[in-house]
Amino acid sequence: MEIERKFLINEKLLPDNLEQYPHNHLEQAYIITNPVLRIRKKNDTFILTYKGQGLMSREEVEFPLPEEAYKKLLSKTEGNIISKTRYKIPEKNELTIELDIFHGLFEGLYLAEVEFPDEETALSYTPPGWFGKEVTNTSTFHNSTLSQMQPDDVSSLISSL
Repeated sequence: MEIERKFLINEKLLPDNLEQYPHNHLEQAYIITNPVLRIRKKNDTFILTYKGQGLMSREEVEFPLPEEAYKKLLSKTEGNIISKTRYKIPEKNELTIELDIFHGLFEGLYLAEVEFPDEETALSYTPPGWFGKEVTNTSTFHNSTLSQMQPDDVSSLISSL
C-alpha cells in the first residue's frame, strides 16, 4: 500500500545544494493508466509497477524487469514518456521528501511527494514552508495523467503554475 501526499513546488523556493542529496534519474511510461501499469528506468535498473485506484492511498506493487523487456514494453506504451530527476531529502520523523524535477516536455514542473507508514501520520503531517499548493486529491498531477496530456495542454498547465 502506498500512502503519500503530493505538493507543487515553486522553483524559486527549491532547497539549496540539491546535488548533495541522493538522487536518481527516472524515465517512465505507461502501458495502461486505469489501473496503472507503468515501466520505469531508474538509473540502470528497470521496474514494472502496478498501481491501483486512489489518490492518497492506493495499492502499489513493483517487479524487477530485465532491460530487454523494458525496451520491448516501451514500444507498447502510449502517451508521453516522463523524464525527471528525483531527489531524496530527509524530513523530520524519519520521513523522506521525494522532490521531482521534470525534464523535456514537462520542464518547469516541480513536485514533492512524501510517503507515510499510515493514513493517520499522513493526515497529521505539516509540510515545510517551501512546499506550495497540495495536489494530493487531484489526479491532474499523477504521472499517469500527465503521460496522457497533449503537448499544448502540458504547456498551458505548467504556465498556469
